[in-house]
Amino acid sequence: MAGSTHRYECRVTWTGNDGTGTSGYRAYRRDHTVAVAGKPEIAGSSDPAFRGDASRHNPEDLLVASISSCHMLWYLHLASDAGIVVTEYVDDAVGTMVEDRARGGWFNGVVLRPAIKIAPGGDVGRAIALHQAAHEKCFIANSLNFPVTVEPRIAVA
Repeated sequence: MAGSTHRYECRVTWTGNDGTGTSGYRAYRRDHTVAVAGKPEIAGSSDPAFRGDASRHNPEDLLVASISSCHMLWYLHLASDAGIVVTEYVDDAVGTMVEDRARGGWFNGVVLRPAIKIAPGGDVGRAIALHQAAHEKCFIANSLNFPVTVEPRIAVA
């Protein structure tokens, strides 16, 4: 079977020009919008550590959220195929970024901590094992150059 190619487009627009552009490091806001046709805009900025607006999403937040949601969507798909009824899924994901002057910054890992409830009669061992398969199939995790660790907790509802 031949592979498929999917294309994703967005427009990122800087909205932080306060009249003097980037005339100085402190002269502009890091505010921007992320727009995808037909979807609500995302208000973005940089992390407050980098002069960003804490009330807006930053790229680091969105990267961790992308990894977590991709894993979750694969997990739900695989659980459904395996006859495991998931009734609740909450992931408290954490990403760690390292920074230095020479290289800038980079993520050195993300830990997913999904807490999942399954319906009575579901196979807890199989429910845990499906996380490895979800991780292997996650489009986002497959595109990264740092480790993503999954530490699932399964409970029967």
